[in-house]
Amino acid sequence: MDNKKLGIILIIIGIVLVTAIYVAKAKEDVLINKIILEEGSCFLDDGTCLHEDRDASFYILGWIFSAAIITLGAYLVFFEKSQQAILSTLEKQKQIQVGEEKFSILLKGLTSEEKKVIKAVKEQDGITQQTLRLRTDLHKSKLSIVLDGLEKKGLVARKAKGKTKQVFLKVNL
Repeated sequence: MDNKKLGIILIIIGIVLVTAIYVAKAKEDVLINKIILEEGSCFLDDGTCLHEDRDASFYILGWIFSAAIITLGAYLVFFEKSQQAILSTLEKQKQIQVGEEKFSILLKGLTSEEKKVIKAVKEQDGITQQTLRLRTDLHKSKLSIVLDGLEKKGLVARKAKGKTKQVFLKVNL
C-alpha cells in the first residue's frame, strides 16, 4: 500500500474517532442536563457535583490521539511528493554511478592514446578533430589512426563538418 492511501485511511480513522468521542461527550451532557432538570440541581444525594465528577481526561486524551492520527495521515498524504523527489534523486545518482563504472571498465581495454581520446570526446561530445588533437596532444596522423581504431571498435563516429570532422561517442556512457 502506498503512503498516500495509508494517509487517507489514517485521516478517516482519526475523523471517525473524533466523531465518536464527540458523540459520547454529547450523550453524557444530555444525561447530566436531564438529571439537573429532574433534580433541580447538579448535586447528587451524596453531595457530588455531576460536572466535577466527570472524567474529562478521557476526552482530552482521545482528542489528542485523534489529532496525532490525523496529523500523521496528512503528513503521509502531502509529503509523499518530497519522498518521491528524494527517490528520484537517488535513482539519478545511481545511474550516474553505473555509467561511471561502465566507463571505467571500457577504459581498461584501451591503449593510453585511446583512453585520452575517449575521455576528451566524453567531456565534449561532437568535438572537432582539431580541438581533439589539441586536447590529447597527439599528432594529426596518430590521432587519425587512433580514431580509425575506435571507429572499428564501434566506440566513436566521425561526421564531416566543413573541412574538419566532428567526433561523437557511439556508446551511451
